[in-house]
Amino acid sequence: MSAEAADREAATSSRPCTPPQTCWFEFLLEESLLEKHLRKPCPDPAPVQLIVQFLEQASKPSVNEQNQVQPPPDNKRNRILKLLALKVAAHLKWDLDILEKSLSVPVLNMLLNELLCISKVPPGTKHVDMDLATLPPTTAMAVLLYNRWAIRTIVQSSFPVKQAKPGPPQLSVMNQMQQEKELTENILKVLKEQAADSILVLEAALKLNKDLYVHTMRTLDLLAMEPGMVNGETESSTAGLKVKTEEMQCQVCYDLGAAYFQQGSTNSAVYENAREKFFRTKELIAEIGSLSLHCTIDEKRLAGYCQACDVLVPSSDSTSQQLTPYSQVHICLRSGNYQEVIQIFIEDNLTLSLPVQFRQSVLRELFQKAQQGNEALDEICFKVCACNTVRDILEGRTISVQFNQLFLRPNKEKIDFLLEVCSRSINLEKASESLKGNMAAFLKNVCLGLEDLQYVFMISSHELFITLLKDEERKLLVDQMRKRSPRVNLCIKPVTSFYDIPASASVNIGQLEHQLILSVDPWRIRQILIELHGMTSDRQFWTVSNKDFPHAKQLFAACLELVTEFSPKLRQVMLNEMLLLDIHTHEAGTGQAGERPPSDLISRVRGYLEMRLPDIPLRQVIAEECVAFMLNWRESEYLTLQVPAFLLQSNPYVKLGQLLAATCKELPGPKESRRTAKDLWEVVVQICSVSSQHKRGNDGRVSLIKQRESTLGIMYRSELLSFIKKLREPLVLTIILSLFVKLHNVREDIVNDITAEHISIWPSSIPNLQSVDFEAVAITVKELVRYTLSINPNNHSWLIIQADIYFATNQYSAALHYYLQAGAVCSDFFNKAVPPDVYTDQVIKRMIKCCSLLNCHTQVAILCQFLREIDYKTAFKSLQEQNSHDAMDSYYDYIWDVTILEYLTYLHHKRGETDKRQIAIKAIGQTELNASNPEEVLQLAAQRRKKKFLQAMAKLYF
Repeated sequence: MSAEAADREAATSSRPCTPPQTCWFEFLLEESLLEKHLRKPCPDPAPVQLIVQFLEQASKPSVNEQNQVQPPPDNKRNRILKLLALKVAAHLKWDLDILEKSLSVPVLNMLLNELLCISKVPPGTKHVDMDLATLPPTTAMAVLLYNRWAIRTIVQSSFPVKQAKPGPPQLSVMNQMQQEKELTENILKVLKEQAADSILVLEAALKLNKDLYVHTMRTLDLLAMEPGMVNGETESSTAGLKVKTEEMQCQVCYDLGAAYFQQGSTNSAVYENAREKFFRTKELIAEIGSLSLHCTIDEKRLAGYCQACDVLVPSSDSTSQQLTPYSQVHICLRSGNYQEVIQIFIEDNLTLSLPVQFRQSVLRELFQKAQQGNEALDEICFKVCACNTVRDILEGRTISVQFNQLFLRPNKEKIDFLLEVCSRSINLEKASESLKGNMAAFLKNVCLGLEDLQYVFMISSHELFITLLKDEERKLLVDQMRKRSPRVNLCIKPVTSFYDIPASASVNIGQLEHQLILSVDPWRIRQILIELHGMTSDRQFWTVSNKDFPHAKQLFAACLELVTEFSPKLRQVMLNEMLLLDIHTHEAGTGQAGERPPSDLISRVRGYLEMRLPDIPLRQVIAEECVAFMLNWRESEYLTLQVPAFLLQSNPYVKLGQLLAATCKELPGPKESRRTAKDLWEVVVQICSVSSQHKRGNDGRVSLIKQRESTLGIMYRSELLSFIKKLREPLVLTIILSLFVKLHNVREDIVNDITAEHISIWPSSIPNLQSVDFEAVAITVKELVRYTLSINPNNHSWLIIQADIYFATNQYSAALHYYLQAGAVCSDFFNKAVPPDVYTDQVIKRMIKCCSLLNCHTQVAILCQFLREIDYKTAFKSLQEQNSHDAMDSYYDYIWDVTILEYLTYLHHKRGETDKRQIAIKAIGQTELNASNPEEVLQLAAQRRKKKFLQAMAKLYF
């Protein structure tokens, strides 16, 4: 240690332990002193007092020269004070029990809001709109902490509070208490308004299947550093203090249970939710044990809650299906429903949620019952043991002695069950190579332990065995079995091994496949499969009859011949089914290549739509398919002019098809002539409207009850959505999508409109807004965009709609992805100029806002050049930001506006940033940016920089 460092250490250690109250927070502003103070056995001031004092000092209002009170300044000192408060909370491991006991609601609200801010949660973003699974672990944990505290505070506020005995009246103290009380009431009001959202956030957290991390003093220090020094560590999966999934779920379940229990006083049905959450909490506590660092549940209080729930909501077997697997197993064991236990164990082999020790205890309990004389449990014991053995194998453990004992006398039923468990316990598409290797080794070992080749062939011909083992391994295994057992007694019909088939056997694979389709006998099917796999190993024979339309048509023709003589009605039914089959055949075949259907098929579709035969059952799906078929193949003339009037009245799909076809036909005309568009709008509005009825409650008040799936329209919304998903014609899809977008935008509380092609043809208002189910409309828009992009992922109009949806829901990174994709698909990945009707000023402004909220301020300045009139005010303001998350000076080569480059030069000179100033000067000095150049040269320079910038952005966000 140097002399100067030793002097500093001595000076530090010689300072008084408890500095004067007026300046102690200044004393702890240095990081090292704070950590030393917190490490003391009994620090004075206590950690929670530090939080209060730090935040009070940081939130002190300032007074200007005119003696006017101003908000607290956002200066370095106040930012350090807030950071210190967060670090003290991190020292306390963010234990809400400790924080709630010692901090008032306003102080804790301020602390958690600072945590959200430093964890990169965008201000103003609704937590319910955020996908926790895609957030960085520390950000997700910050959101959970805030929402847990929110509902805990609401629950706590409902409890009676014992009033403290007032001391001698002091005016200043009374004023301070009154201010704090009013502030607390305001915060509680906001929390209660957001309670439903907080509960949804916490319910979503229970679906997470990953560990989270909470900020520590070190990660908070990293966040306070310059962006270039962090290297992304705070957003990685291992930064911070690890909170296991079970610990997080235990805390969330308990808090949700308390919230539901509190709501039960006004809605008794909610007690069921509370009961489920509390009993799940007990299960998680049993799994976690007493060594948990982050899960501190008052078990006495939990037991009281559970007891109250048992009284309010008595348990019954009918509710067991809604409980966790852990609870379901207990209920099934009590009721003797052992088959359900087996199914739960098989499903758990994929999810791995039940502890191995618990599964073994269930098996021990069943063994004890079987040994007491219940012979019916012998089979159950084997099946449970088989499930546990497969679980052990998948996790790399050895086969248990119990399984070997129970498998001493194998039979067909045992092997079939074992193969079923193995197949259902592994997802071959997602399983790792080690899992597949474990399963393959287990199946080989089972084969080697069998004496009867019949049972060996049952396993070796199974699809799972064939998938996991190579041909050479399977052949080697069977050869080993033959050498070991030269004489085999097959007591039932022998199964031919594919290795017994001579290499020169002239067996037609096509004939065997045909037999496979026609065969219904299981043993015959097994034998055919063995022979087929012996001839070729690169085929999946379970798909041999996939879309076997010709064979289906033969069957329908045979049925038609049988019924024609004695039942004209059945004959017509068969003709209708054959029409549907022919539509599917064309759409799945030549129709995919764009080949138009034959004229006779179109005539038969028309005939079906116009059919008026009494007592003939008409399937809705055929009507849907027929109308969708006519729209997809642009049979607009028939739908708009030739459809009989009775059909429009009797068939809602024909009515809808006629309006869609007519709207597409009228589209090029003037707005006044688009009468059909208004009719289509009214039909869809009716479908999306909800029927309302009034109900008088016990308190005498009249409440409005809305019925989601209303019968006001010509069909239900779900039926409309199902029909739309049968359409493929781009113009029809664009029309219906723009209609729903317009309907979505009509809402009074909408902040960010969604744009769409042809949106101007629809009315701009609805007489009765309250009747429309706008929540269902929003869901429909999202589903339609998802479907249309599955039809054509390169339609720039649909991509812009998807981007606008993400923008409206504050998902800015995803919005940028789709804005950039929309530009890329219509410009050959930006090698050509993006058409101005794609990158309109509104789209560019939204891209600017996305970059701004993502703290990519240099990108903001560059995008400001893309506007028809360069937005210098926004560009200059963004460049003044020093906390930028993009590459800053490495983007200067993409700036072509000399004014912005000159401002950058001035800004870096003012800050003393010599290196960055030189980069800006070098960018200005490029000859192609000289203002004396011809306009064509300047435009070419701008276009080249646009191309490079957009391609760089695409690589960043794609």
